[in-house]
Amino acid sequence: MILTKIEKLAEENGVSITALEKKLDFGNGTIRSWGQCSPSVDKLKKVADYFEVSIEYFLE
Repeated sequence: MILTKIEKLAEENGVSITALEKKLDFGNGTIRSWGQCSPSVDKLKKVADYFEVSIEYFLE
């Protein structure tokens, strides 16, 4: 669910997941791995701040 929402936001904002990972200084494949495991709060907050949404948006 978190990954799906990030993919949607990325598409709406014209940024690839790979580019997003680079901009946020994440390792390659970090965000895609969230389809199978939960992200740390710190990393999720970075993504939320980047897209100007709340962390709660990803948890709904």
